[in-house]
Amino acid sequence: MLLAGDLGGTKTLLGLFRQTGTARPEMVVTHEFATLDFPSAGDILAAFLQKVDVAADAIDAACFGVPGPVIDQRVQPTNVDWAVDARELQATLKLKRVHLLNDLEAMAYVVPVLRDDELQVLQKGKRNPQGNGALLAAGTGLGTALLISVDGAWRPSPSEGGHVDFAARTPREIELLQELIRLYGRAQTEHIVCGPGVVNVARFTSQGRSFVFRDGDATDLPARITEAALERRCPHCVEALELWISIFGAAAGNFALSGLATGGVYIGGGIPAKILPAFETPTFIEAFNAKEPMNGLTRDMPVSIILNRHAGLDGTAVFANTM
Repeated sequence: MLLAGDLGGTKTLLGLFRQTGTARPEMVVTHEFATLDFPSAGDILAAFLQKVDVAADAIDAACFGVPGPVIDQRVQPTNVDWAVDARELQATLKLKRVHLLNDLEAMAYVVPVLRDDELQVLQKGKRNPQGNGALLAAGTGLGTALLISVDGAWRPSPSEGGHVDFAARTPREIELLQELIRLYGRAQTEHIVCGPGVVNVARFTSQGRSFVFRDGDATDLPARITEAALERRCPHCVEALELWISIFGAAAGNFALSGLATGGVYIGGGIPAKILPAFETPTFIEAFNAKEPMNGLTRDMPVSIILNRHAGLDGTAVFANTM
Protein backbone atom coordinates (compact mmCIF):
# COMPACT_ATOMS: atom_id res chain seq x y z
CA MET A 1 0.00 0.00 0.00
CA LEU A 2 1.19 3.52 -0.83
CA LEU A 3 0.36 6.70 1.09
CA ALA A 4 0.26 9.88 -1.02
CA GLY A 5 -0.52 13.47 -0.15
CA ASP A 6 -0.98 16.85 -1.80
CA LEU A 7 -0.52 19.49 0.90
CA GLY A 8 -1.82 22.91 -0.11
CA GLY A 9 -2.08 26.28 1.53
CA THR A 10 -5.86 25.86 1.79
CA LYS A 11 -6.59 22.14 1.66
CA THR A 12 -4.68 18.88 1.97
CA LEU A 13 -5.70 15.79 0.01
CA LEU A 14 -4.46 12.42 1.27
CA GLY A 15 -4.97 9.01 -0.27
CA LEU A 16 -4.11 5.35 -0.13
CA PHE A 17 -3.09 3.68 -3.39
CA ARG A 18 -2.67 0.08 -4.46
CA GLN A 19 0.32 -0.93 -6.59
CA THR A 20 -0.82 -2.40 -9.90
CA GLY A 21 2.39 -3.30 -11.71
CA THR A 22 2.02 -0.19 -13.90
CA ALA A 23 3.48 3.30 -13.52
CA ARG A 24 0.17 4.63 -12.18
CA PRO A 25 -1.11 3.07 -8.93
CA GLU A 26 -4.82 2.57 -8.30
CA MET A 27 -6.56 4.93 -5.88
CA VAL A 28 -8.23 3.12 -2.96
CA VAL A 29 -9.51 5.94 -0.75
CA THR A 30 -9.00 9.70 -0.37
CA HIS A 31 -9.97 12.31 2.18
CA GLU A 32 -9.68 16.09 2.14
CA PHE A 33 -8.64 18.20 5.15
CA ALA A 34 -8.52 21.95 5.79
CA THR A 35 -4.77 22.49 6.13
CA LEU A 36 -4.89 25.33 8.64
CA ASP A 37 -7.18 23.35 10.97
CA PHE A 38 -4.12 21.35 12.04
CA PRO A 39 -0.97 22.42 13.94
CA SER A 40 1.34 20.26 11.81
CA ALA A 41 1.53 17.94 8.82
CA GLY A 42 1.98 15.03 11.21
CA ASP A 43 -1.37 15.78 12.81
CA ILE A 44 -3.13 15.76 9.42
CA LEU A 45 -1.53 12.43 8.53
CA ALA A 46 -2.39 10.92 11.91
CA ALA A 47 -6.02 12.01 11.46
CA PHE A 48 -6.11 10.40 8.01
CA LEU A 49 -4.60 7.10 9.16
CA GLN A 50 -7.09 6.97 12.01
CA LYS A 51 -9.97 7.73 9.65
CA VAL A 52 -9.06 4.97 7.19
CA ASP A 53 -8.01 2.60 10.00
CA VAL A 54 -4.70 1.59 8.42
CA ALA A 55 -1.58 0.77 10.44
CA ALA A 56 1.68 2.46 9.49
CA ASP A 57 3.43 -0.89 8.95
CA ALA A 58 0.94 -1.69 6.16
CA ILE A 59 2.29 1.26 4.13
CA ASP A 60 5.27 0.44 1.91
CA ALA A 61 6.15 4.04 0.99
CA ALA A 62 4.80 7.55 1.51
CA CYS A 63 5.27 10.63 -0.64
CA PHE A 64 3.91 14.15 -0.12
CA GLY A 65 3.85 17.15 -2.41
CA VAL A 66 4.31 20.43 -0.55
CA PRO A 67 4.26 24.02 -1.93
CA GLY A 68 7.67 25.62 -1.60
CA PRO A 69 11.31 24.66 -2.20
CA VAL A 70 12.27 21.29 -0.68
CA ILE A 71 15.80 21.49 0.75
CA ASP A 72 17.33 18.36 2.31
CA GLN A 73 13.85 16.82 2.62
CA ARG A 74 12.49 19.76 4.60
CA VAL A 75 10.18 22.53 3.41
CA GLN A 76 8.43 25.58 4.80
CA PRO A 77 5.09 25.46 2.95
CA THR A 78 3.91 28.63 1.24
CA ASN A 79 1.05 30.28 3.17
CA VAL A 80 1.41 27.87 6.13
CA ASP A 81 3.12 28.64 9.46
CA TRP A 82 4.62 25.22 10.16
CA ALA A 83 7.44 23.30 8.45
CA VAL A 84 7.34 19.76 7.04
CA ASP A 85 10.31 17.42 7.64
CA ALA A 86 10.41 13.94 6.05
CA ARG A 87 12.61 12.43 8.76
CA GLU A 88 10.36 13.79 11.48
CA LEU A 89 7.23 12.40 9.80
CA GLN A 90 8.87 9.01 9.31
CA ALA A 91 9.88 8.80 12.98
CA THR A 92 6.66 10.20 14.45
CA LEU A 93 4.28 8.09 12.38
CA LYS A 94 6.58 5.04 12.21
CA LEU A 95 6.44 4.90 8.42
CA LYS A 96 8.97 2.82 6.47
CA ARG A 97 9.89 5.42 3.86
CA VAL A 98 8.89 9.07 3.42
CA HIS A 99 9.83 11.45 0.62
CA LEU A 100 8.89 15.10 0.07
CA LEU A 101 8.49 16.73 -3.33
CA ASN A 102 7.70 20.26 -4.35
CA ASP A 103 3.97 20.22 -5.11
CA LEU A 104 4.38 21.00 -8.80
CA GLU A 105 7.26 18.56 -9.14
CA ALA A 106 4.86 15.99 -7.68
CA MET A 107 2.09 16.88 -10.15
CA ALA A 108 4.60 16.63 -12.99
CA TYR A 109 5.10 12.92 -12.25
CA VAL A 110 1.54 12.15 -13.35
CA VAL A 111 1.69 14.17 -16.59
CA PRO A 112 3.27 11.39 -18.72
CA VAL A 113 0.55 8.90 -17.68
CA LEU A 114 -2.52 11.14 -17.96
CA ARG A 115 -5.31 9.76 -20.14
CA ASP A 116 -6.73 11.71 -23.07
CA ASP A 117 -10.00 12.24 -21.18
CA GLU A 118 -8.05 13.98 -18.40
CA LEU A 119 -6.87 16.72 -20.77
CA GLN A 120 -8.60 19.61 -22.56
CA VAL A 121 -6.53 20.61 -25.58
CA LEU A 122 -6.20 24.37 -26.11
CA GLN A 123 -3.58 24.18 -28.87
CA LYS A 124 -2.81 20.96 -30.73
CA GLY A 125 0.62 22.07 -31.95
CA LYS A 126 3.24 19.64 -33.22
CA ARG A 127 4.61 17.68 -30.29
CA ASN A 128 8.33 16.94 -30.28
CA PRO A 129 8.64 13.52 -28.54
CA GLN A 130 12.22 14.36 -27.56
CA GLY A 131 11.35 17.82 -26.22
CA ASN A 132 10.94 19.14 -22.69
CA GLY A 133 7.57 19.78 -21.06
CA ALA A 134 6.29 22.61 -18.86
CA LEU A 135 3.65 22.61 -16.14
CA LEU A 136 1.92 25.59 -14.52
CA ALA A 137 -0.81 25.30 -11.89
CA ALA A 138 -3.00 28.09 -10.53
CA GLY A 139 -4.72 27.63 -7.18
CA THR A 140 -3.97 29.27 -3.84
CA GLY A 141 -0.67 30.23 -5.51
CA LEU A 142 1.03 29.76 -8.88
CA GLY A 143 3.27 26.72 -9.15
CA THR A 144 5.58 25.74 -11.99
CA ALA A 145 7.71 22.74 -12.89
CA LEU A 146 9.74 21.59 -15.86
CA LEU A 147 9.77 18.11 -17.35
CA ILE A 148 13.29 17.65 -18.66
CA SER A 149 13.76 15.17 -21.49
CA VAL A 150 16.46 12.64 -20.57
CA ASP A 151 17.00 9.70 -22.94
CA GLY A 152 13.48 10.08 -24.30
CA ALA A 153 11.75 10.16 -20.89
CA TRP A 154 10.60 13.14 -18.82
CA ARG A 155 12.29 13.85 -15.52
CA PRO A 156 10.39 16.41 -13.38
CA SER A 157 12.35 19.34 -12.03
CA PRO A 158 10.98 21.75 -9.41
CA SER A 159 10.79 25.48 -10.05
CA GLU A 160 9.65 28.63 -8.25
CA GLY A 161 8.68 30.35 -11.48
CA GLY A 162 5.48 31.72 -9.97
CA HIS A 163 7.54 34.21 -8.02
CA VAL A 164 9.29 35.82 -11.00
CA ASP A 165 8.67 39.51 -11.70
CA PHE A 166 5.37 40.33 -13.38
CA ALA A 167 6.11 41.40 -16.96
CA ALA A 168 3.47 43.97 -18.01
CA ARG A 169 2.88 44.21 -21.77
CA THR A 170 0.14 46.83 -22.27
CA PRO A 171 -0.69 50.28 -20.86
CA ARG A 172 -3.49 48.72 -18.77
CA GLU A 173 -1.15 46.06 -17.41
CA ILE A 174 1.39 48.77 -16.57
CA GLU A 175 -1.30 50.45 -14.47
CA LEU A 176 -1.91 47.10 -12.73
CA LEU A 177 1.83 46.69 -12.21
CA GLN A 178 2.01 50.11 -10.54
CA GLU A 179 -0.88 49.20 -8.24
CA LEU A 180 0.77 45.90 -7.25
CA ILE A 181 4.06 47.70 -6.52
CA ARG A 182 2.12 50.13 -4.32
CA LEU A 183 0.54 47.23 -2.45
CA TYR A 184 3.44 44.79 -2.22
CA GLY A 185 6.64 46.68 -3.01
CA ARG A 186 7.48 44.13 -5.70
CA ALA A 187 5.05 42.74 -8.28
CA GLN A 188 5.39 39.01 -8.97
CA THR A 189 3.37 36.89 -11.35
CA GLU A 190 1.75 35.05 -8.43
CA HIS A 191 0.17 38.33 -7.30
CA ILE A 192 -2.09 37.87 -10.34
CA VAL A 193 -2.14 34.26 -11.54
CA CYS A 194 -3.77 32.49 -8.58
CA GLY A 195 -7.01 32.68 -6.59
CA PRO A 196 -6.03 35.70 -4.45
CA GLY A 197 -4.64 37.22 -7.66
CA VAL A 198 -8.12 37.16 -9.21
CA VAL A 199 -9.19 39.34 -6.28
CA ASN A 200 -6.22 41.69 -6.79
CA VAL A 201 -7.14 42.20 -10.44
CA ALA A 202 -10.87 42.71 -9.74
CA ARG A 203 -10.11 45.27 -7.03
CA PHE A 204 -7.95 47.08 -9.57
CA THR A 205 -10.53 47.05 -12.37
CA SER A 206 -13.42 48.06 -10.10
CA GLN A 207 -11.49 50.14 -7.57
CA GLY A 208 -13.20 47.93 -4.98
CA ARG A 209 -16.68 49.12 -5.99
CA SER A 210 -18.07 45.94 -7.57
CA PHE A 211 -21.02 44.30 -5.81
CA VAL A 212 -18.97 41.09 -5.42
CA PHE A 213 -16.94 42.79 -2.68
CA ARG A 214 -20.08 43.51 -0.66
CA ASP A 215 -21.72 40.08 -0.72
CA GLY A 216 -20.74 36.85 1.03
CA ASP A 217 -17.61 35.46 2.62
CA ALA A 218 -14.22 36.84 1.53
CA THR A 219 -12.94 33.28 1.03
CA ASP A 220 -15.41 32.88 -1.85
CA LEU A 221 -14.34 36.05 -3.64
CA PRO A 222 -12.33 34.42 -6.48
CA ALA A 223 -15.26 32.12 -7.32
CA ARG A 224 -17.80 34.96 -7.12
CA ILE A 225 -15.68 37.17 -9.36
CA THR A 226 -15.16 34.53 -12.05
CA GLU A 227 -18.83 33.51 -11.90
CA ALA A 228 -19.97 37.12 -12.29
CA ALA A 229 -17.55 37.52 -15.18
CA LEU A 230 -18.61 34.36 -17.02
CA GLU A 231 -22.28 35.31 -16.58
CA ARG A 232 -21.43 38.89 -17.60
CA ARG A 233 -23.21 40.33 -14.56
CA CYS A 234 -20.34 42.67 -13.64
CA PRO A 235 -18.35 44.59 -16.29
CA HIS A 236 -15.47 45.13 -13.85
CA CYS A 237 -15.28 41.36 -13.29
CA VAL A 238 -15.43 40.73 -17.05
CA GLU A 239 -12.41 42.98 -17.53
CA ALA A 240 -10.64 41.39 -14.55
CA LEU A 241 -11.06 37.86 -15.89
CA GLU A 242 -9.99 38.92 -19.38
CA LEU A 243 -6.84 40.52 -17.92
CA TRP A 244 -6.21 37.49 -15.70
CA ILE A 245 -6.49 34.99 -18.56
CA SER A 246 -4.30 37.09 -20.84
CA ILE A 247 -1.59 37.54 -18.21
CA PHE A 248 -1.72 33.81 -17.43
CA GLY A 249 -1.31 33.00 -21.13
CA ALA A 250 1.66 35.35 -21.45
CA ALA A 251 3.28 33.90 -18.32
CA ALA A 252 2.75 30.35 -19.60
CA GLY A 253 4.37 31.30 -22.90
CA ASN A 254 7.32 32.86 -21.08
CA PHE A 255 7.82 29.73 -18.98
CA ALA A 256 7.45 27.48 -22.04
CA LEU A 257 10.13 29.45 -23.88
CA SER A 258 12.44 29.37 -20.84
CA GLY A 259 12.15 25.58 -20.69
CA LEU A 260 11.97 25.07 -24.49
CA ALA A 261 8.82 23.03 -23.88
CA THR A 262 8.37 21.61 -27.38
CA GLY A 263 7.05 18.39 -25.82
CA GLY A 264 3.98 20.09 -24.40
CA VAL A 265 2.66 22.67 -21.93
CA TYR A 266 0.20 21.64 -19.23
CA ILE A 267 -2.04 23.93 -17.19
CA GLY A 268 -3.21 22.50 -13.85
CA GLY A 269 -4.41 23.62 -10.45
CA GLY A 270 -7.85 24.13 -8.98
CA ILE A 271 -8.88 27.17 -11.03
CA PRO A 272 -8.48 26.40 -14.79
CA ALA A 273 -10.69 23.30 -14.86
CA LYS A 274 -13.44 25.26 -13.06
CA ILE A 275 -13.50 28.10 -15.59
CA LEU A 276 -12.86 26.25 -18.86
CA PRO A 277 -15.02 28.62 -20.97
CA ALA A 278 -12.62 31.46 -20.16
CA PHE A 279 -9.66 29.41 -21.40
CA GLU A 280 -11.47 28.29 -24.54
CA THR A 281 -11.75 31.88 -25.82
CA PRO A 282 -8.80 33.04 -27.97
CA THR A 283 -7.39 35.22 -25.15
CA PHE A 284 -5.14 32.67 -23.44
CA ILE A 285 -3.58 31.18 -26.57
CA GLU A 286 -3.17 34.56 -28.27
CA ALA A 287 -1.17 35.80 -25.27
CA PHE A 288 0.75 32.51 -25.12
CA ASN A 289 1.81 32.87 -28.75
CA ALA A 290 2.50 36.63 -28.77
CA LYS A 291 6.26 35.98 -28.58
CA GLU A 292 7.69 37.45 -31.77
CA PRO A 293 10.19 36.45 -33.12
CA MET A 294 9.60 33.09 -31.38
CA ASN A 295 5.86 32.88 -32.08
CA GLY A 296 6.43 30.10 -34.63
CA LEU A 297 8.05 28.02 -31.90
CA THR A 298 5.26 28.62 -29.38
CA ARG A 299 2.54 27.82 -31.95
CA ASP A 300 4.05 24.36 -32.34
CA MET A 301 3.89 23.69 -28.59
CA PRO A 302 0.87 21.57 -27.59
CA VAL A 303 -1.05 23.24 -24.75
CA SER A 304 -3.59 21.41 -22.58
CA ILE A 305 -5.54 21.95 -19.37
CA ILE A 306 -5.40 19.11 -16.85
CA LEU A 307 -8.97 18.16 -15.93
CA ASN A 308 -7.98 15.66 -13.22
CA ARG A 309 -8.66 17.49 -9.94
CA HIS A 310 -6.42 15.00 -8.08
CA ALA A 311 -3.40 15.36 -10.37
CA GLY A 312 -1.09 16.48 -7.55
CA LEU A 313 -2.14 13.54 -5.38
CA ASP A 314 -1.83 11.08 -8.26
CA GLY A 315 1.66 12.42 -9.01
CA THR A 316 2.88 11.73 -5.48
CA ALA A 317 1.47 8.20 -5.78
CA VAL A 318 3.35 7.70 -9.05
CA PHE A 319 6.58 8.77 -7.32
CA ALA A 320 5.86 6.62 -4.23
CA ASN A 321 5.50 3.68 -6.59
CA THR A 322 9.18 4.09 -7.54
CA MET A 323 10.56 4.35 -3.98
